[in-house]
Amino acid sequence: MLTIASRLDVMNRLGRAMADPSRSRILLALLDEPGYPAELSRDLDLTRSNVSNHLTCLRGCGLVVATPEGRRTRYEIADPHLAAGLRHMLDAVVAIDEGAPCVDEKCECCA
Repeated sequence: MLTIASRLDVMNRLGRAMADPSRSRILLALLDEPGYPAELSRDLDLTRSNVSNHLTCLRGCGLVVATPEGRRTRYEIADPHLAAGLRHMLDAVVAIDEGAPCVDEKCECCA
């Protein structure tokens, strides 16, 4: 049963989803238009199973919804407010201190 998530839960779900580069790329692709796993796989140069696993994660977090269409399934951002919020985040200016080391040894964004 779905429940209305707390604000903190929403932030945590978004953070986990966007922390993975492949999931972020999928979300960016779905901002432009709904997508299908095979097309997302091809367009993002990811394996089909990888895309399916990430879509399952994004669905579980409540960020995307799946709509069966015959033998295919269409995925899209779950809520227009979420899509607008993601677009606003992309417009934000982020000041990066290039001299500061990243605290996460596994971080790939600062490399």
